[in-house]
Amino acid sequence: MFEILRREELAGGTIILNEISAPFIAKKAKPGQFVILRATENGERIPLTMAETDPEKGTITIIYQVVGKSTALFKTLKVGDRYLDVVGPLGKPTEIEKVDGHVVCVGGGTGVAVLHPITRALKEIGNHVVAVIGARTKDMIILEDKMKEASHELFVCTDDGSYGHHGFVTDVLKDLIEKRDVRLVVTIGPVPMMKVACEITRPHKIKTIVSLNPIMVDGTGMCGCCRVNVGGETKFACVDGPEFDGHLVDFDELSARLKSYVEQEKIAYEKFKCECHA
Repeated sequence: MFEILRREELAGGTIILNEISAPFIAKKAKPGQFVILRATENGERIPLTMAETDPEKGTITIIYQVVGKSTALFKTLKVGDRYLDVVGPLGKPTEIEKVDGHVVCVGGGTGVAVLHPITRALKEIGNHVVAVIGARTKDMIILEDKMKEASHELFVCTDDGSYGHHGFVTDVLKDLIEKRDVRLVVTIGPVPMMKVACEITRPHKIKTIVSLNPIMVDGTGMCGCCRVNVGGETKFACVDGPEFDGHLVDFDELSARLKSYVEQEKIAYEKFKCECHA
């Protein structure tokens, strides 16, 4: 179990796709839920939202970006290798609802992987779905074809203008709200992007759902590491989320907590790279 059956390097090799054998998880998983993976006995537990599930094949698909020691360790795993642990499905699934108007799904970076099954599910129940995805450059765009299939319309953005709209996904979101009858926005990606998206939708009172990625350890609500401030109340992203009403999230507190171990993470990553090249 937990064998890697398919592996792809996306976005210049910095973003990795793994299709993993996990039949029990694949049978139960729903859009928006996540798993916690560990590569080795002494490895870190990493939460990743599933980008795809196939109950018939018994597989789940994860997509991650190499940003530190643990994801760099994940990258060394090849087809045929196995993760030591894959726990899930965890968290509450997305509330897939039919709305009287347009739905806009906004994704940035690897957040597009999380957004894909949600976008597809919203379209399948009869919503008119517009997808907006973006990255820093053309080479960093992922799942463009899948997002095009999962939506009725797709807008692609790059920060440097190398592909599609020159600018941020939030620019396109703002334009769509001015021109369309938008009733629901789902936005997943970097915290600054989600914060700006919520600031854009707030004056229009458009329901806006975000998926949060705080520091997490056990994934069961026991450790309290993944606490977030939502509407003035403490919530645990692992059991109360990971999705919340974006208009109620304290993004500044979330950003501060995400920076808690930046120096330690940098030291561990540099040490791992030195050991690999020794």
